Amino acid sequence: MLSFFKDYKIFAIVFMIVSIIIVSIIYNTLNVYQPLPIYQPTMVQPELVDSTLHYKKKYHKIADFSLTNQNGKTITQEDYKDKIYVADFFFTTCPTICPIMTKNMASIQKDILNDDDVMLLSHSVTPEIDTVAQLKRYAIKKGVNDKKWNLVTGDKKQIYELARKSYLAVKDNGDGGPFDMIHTENFMLIDKKRQIRGFYDGTSPEEIERLLDDITILKQE
Repeated sequence: MLSFFKDYKIFAIVFMIVSIIIVSIIYNTLNVYQPLPIYQPTMVQPELVDSTLHYKKKYHKIADFSLTNQNGKTITQEDYKDKIYVADFFFTTCPTICPIMTKNMASIQKDILNDDDVMLLSHSVTPEIDTVAQLKRYAIKKGVNDKKWNLVTGDKKQIYELARKSYLAVKDNGDGGPFDMIHTENFMLIDKKRQIRGFYDGTSPEEIERLLDDITILKQE
């Protein structure tokens, strides 16, 4: 009788080990790495897409740009070459969503501070007000790290065209003229090939956590 229970104990241990291995294999098979989508204009809500891009199903990338940061340095796409980055649109005198967005962007900055692969890019939508000096004051006040995060100003038409035709971030139409104004809470995650890989509500802590998780996924590619 004792021999039977001893043999049964050994069988139970072996059965448990084999079961754990099988469950682990099944789990890993069902949880295959899923890459982030590469957003094309046809995949985004039509109201966010400029009418000239409604047909575009592939090859969408962020256009070339040349803007000026808080230190008076010219910033172009070359400064973000081979980088993952988070982009948004704001203005320094905004009393509503922008302070929340900037706070959340600062939180992302803290998380990626020592990660050479990731940067941040914030575009002013009131460039006539947000001069280099104004951006510098704002950067100091908000704890912007110049090596990780550029606040950029420049030609309004160029910035608004980037928002509408590159980042697909704005619902309203306009021409970037004196009376045109955009206001969006969107954060966009851009990969090393200048492709959009995610959209997030920049005012939501939960969305910021999702963004950080997606950066981790993107770095695996």
